[in-house]
Amino acid sequence: MIGILVVCHSFKASSGIAETALQMAGEKARVVGVGGNEEGGIGTSTGRIYEALLDLLNECDGIVVLPDLGSAVLSTKAALDFLEEEQKGRVLIADAPVLEGAVMAVVEASTGSSLEKVKQVAEEAHSLKKLRV
Repeated sequence: MIGILVVCHSFKASSGIAETALQMAGEKARVVGVGGNEEGGIGTSTGRIYEALLDLLNECDGIVVLPDLGSAVLSTKAALDFLEEEQKGRVLIADAPVLEGAVMAVVEASTGSSLEKVKQVAEEAHSLKKLRV
């Protein structure tokens, strides 16, 4: 199974996005949201991201990370530096819109797709159109 890690600057946003994405796949996927700084305010926490990565790596074959903003990418990369090389090879960061990417990624992951395919599908969310005008 491929896990999805949503990294946001807000704990509420990360939890809500994870909850929304899980509605699409149910028990067939694992989605975790991590957000907020060490004090629980707005920001990101390398330590919290690292802990979430370890938890998911214990349960999943690989992880696609969906960060909300650039500094979430930096915090995720910093957390990756604490992982063993084998573990790092099982984590990919997607350049995708966080909500749409998470939903598309979890649906793809629930079908048993590979890590690379789940990342690709998440990134394809850039082309989604909400309105046809």
